[in-house]
Amino acid sequence: MSEILIILLVLNFIHGIGTWKLYKISGHKPFYSFFPIYNVFILLKIINRPWWWILIIIFPVINTIIIPVIWVELSRSFKKNSYADTFFSICSLGFYNYYINYFTKAQYLENRDINPKSSNGEWTSSIIFAVIAATFVHTYFIQPYTIPTSSLEKSLLVGDFLFVSKFHYGARVPMTSIAAPMVHDTIPVIKIRSYLNKEQLPFLAELPYMRLPGFQKIKRNEIVCFNWPVDTMVNMFYTDKNYYKPIDKKTNYVKRAVGIAGDTLEIINGYVYINGKKNQLPERAKLQFSYLVQPKKNKFNQKIMIKNYDITDRFGPINNNYTYKFMGISDASLEKLKKDTNVEWIKKDTLPRGVKDLSVFPQKPSFNWNNDFFGPIYIPKKSETIEITMDNLPIYERAIRVYENNDLYIDGDNIYINGSIANQYTFKQDYYWLMGDNRGNSQDSRSWGFVPFDHVVGKPVFKWLSIDYNGKGFNKIRWNRMFTTVHGDGQPTSYLIHFIVIILLWNIISYFRRKKLQ
Repeated sequence: MSEILIILLVLNFIHGIGTWKLYKISGHKPFYSFFPIYNVFILLKIINRPWWWILIIIFPVINTIIIPVIWVELSRSFKKNSYADTFFSICSLGFYNYYINYFTKAQYLENRDINPKSSNGEWTSSIIFAVIAATFVHTYFIQPYTIPTSSLEKSLLVGDFLFVSKFHYGARVPMTSIAAPMVHDTIPVIKIRSYLNKEQLPFLAELPYMRLPGFQKIKRNEIVCFNWPVDTMVNMFYTDKNYYKPIDKKTNYVKRAVGIAGDTLEIINGYVYINGKKNQLPERAKLQFSYLVQPKKNKFNQKIMIKNYDITDRFGPINNNYTYKFMGISDASLEKLKKDTNVEWIKKDTLPRGVKDLSVFPQKPSFNWNNDFFGPIYIPKKSETIEITMDNLPIYERAIRVYENNDLYIDGDNIYINGSIANQYTFKQDYYWLMGDNRGNSQDSRSWGFVPFDHVVGKPVFKWLSIDYNGKGFNKIRWNRMFTTVHGDGQPTSYLIHFIVIILLWNIISYFRRKKLQ
């Protein structure tokens, strides 16, 4: 914070020495240009813009759109109205106003008409403020998201387009201050990074983590959108922070919060147990597991099998006996398969208890855990203190070192945190355990551990479109999934007709209102 404050004061000083004369010419005290915050109110008066523009300037990302507008508006307030003046104002990053301040006989245009003088100006003004409004909504209220994988199959399908609410858990203020609006980590088409990092712009590129107040906490078994905690520029197990993306630019994932802060979680034969009791999923959630299927005949039509039994993914044949591996069989499909006369045998594809899977968190040989038998493990809660030992350190090391930004190292049998011997640790934020319903085909917390709250993006609330990429024509759209809620009891209900009726009524009312004004 101290580094950011110094940078802001330096920028404020640069503004002051470049505009003090313009403040004087416009009828204000020259030293007002050096007063932090107050100088912005005076600047808005000079360019004849409302005071509430300062609210737009405060919000990260949005301010990268409005600040160039202010550069142009300032030059126009001193009769620099040509296309060349606009070009130089933007391309010089506002330093064109230095030229006006020191090297011209600037004349202030009081009560300047801020309405566009041409159709091009009207279009430009409309586009700029449409982008600002859309960016504000996208950043602080609702973000569109697409389901790319089958890990939550049946609840959310590949091709579902969601609206993710950011205000349920509290909108997160962007941590990348200089970034392109309404895109994630890459600008489409040109395929370049959409933000500036510390190497490109030291100190200013990354802001501290801040979050606006939310009106609910994450509930157990809710579906959550979050930034993939181990998304680095190297690989998912590389822990050098210098290679990390900023948190808000890490890949977006959607999983179910089967464990929340303060829970003790264990996985037994693929099923989650919380505090010793089997986790009860909501009605809409459909657990799926991987099974090995041995048909009686060598010729086996996978497409028919998947269509008839609602199977998500498949591999096969996986051996000379034409055994097939199906990933994503629900309980209902399993019962049908058991009765199929073409199936010789079927068994759950799991590893037994005690067999170590090195791809499973915490990737240490001393933990003989796998995806099917895992834990027990305590999920850290904010302000809770736990004992830290050499035995459990691999579980919590990443949270302490990376997510909570502590200096942790081991010397002999001693654990040092920030230079002091530590046998306990108090966590600074809540953590969550996120998993997919397709237990045999989901990369989730079993692979990379806890998800800290500062990585949480928001709560998926609405499916506004769903596309079946294997469908054709009108069948390519899953009409029954359009405009349905993500959470709730019972089967999802489509509100597509309601939406269409509202749009028609709005257009009818608007038509008669315009006709009345004519």
